[in-house]
Amino acid sequence: MNQSKQVLSNPWQALRGLTQARIALGRSGVSVPTAAQLDFQLAHARARDAVHMALDAEALAAALSRDGHACITVRSACPDRASYLQRPDLGRVLDAPSRAALLAAAPAACDLALVIGDGLSALAIEQNAQAFVALLLARLRKETGAAQWRLGPIVIASQARVAIGDQIGALLNARAVAVLIGERPGLSSPDSMGVYLSWAPRVGLTDADRNCISNVRPAGLRYDEAAYRLHYLLTQARQRGLSGVLLKDNTVAEGGLLEPGKGNFLLR
Repeated sequence: MNQSKQVLSNPWQALRGLTQARIALGRSGVSVPTAAQLDFQLAHARARDAVHMALDAEALAAALSRDGHACITVRSACPDRASYLQRPDLGRVLDAPSRAALLAAAPAACDLALVIGDGLSALAIEQNAQAFVALLLARLRKETGAAQWRLGPIVIASQARVAIGDQIGALLNARAVAVLIGERPGLSSPDSMGVYLSWAPRVGLTDADRNCISNVRPAGLRYDEAAYRLHYLLTQARQRGLSGVLLKDNTVAEGGLLEPGKGNFLLR
């Protein structure tokens, strides 16, 4: 006897409000429902689009300039997006014209160089970078006396990997560099921005020498929380002269904006 298939509800349905992960999708026979399959395909397409989207560096520079920031646009040694995806090493170094431009614009010294790179999601930079920079600089400019931060020009890098910030920081004579970059898109987060901090930037640093703040976006780590964390790490890096695995993020323990976890949501 033929029986029509019915979409069965999932007892985990109530948990869907707690995460963007694909849980409690229900099922139709032995398969996921059509709506869930179509949603997956849409998310996959958005992730691919984020990877291949080109960063409008000039528009971003103009927007930051209207906020009162000096900007320089540069490029990595990758000539195009295909090379960027196949040659990560080229994305870690500047091309010759960009090196010359930074040398010409380099201040005698600065405490912090901010680098904004497209990374693997220009969408993340387009949607998050300007708002985050505004909150971060507002915090830094509250410092007075010897604690003041001398800022270099904001550098906007196309076809960039994280390590390009170390070369940029060295060329700008910066004591520290913070790289804002588009993270590898997930199926629920094509717009996630990461922030990487290096003290005493120079070519050849590894991930062990950097601190990372991940998933900065409205649906992830809020801009004010991320700016608070970076300000804390910058202050600690300057006091201790280091970054990376030797520098821990103790913002929760310090009792700032971030609060301890509320415990296991499965337990009453």
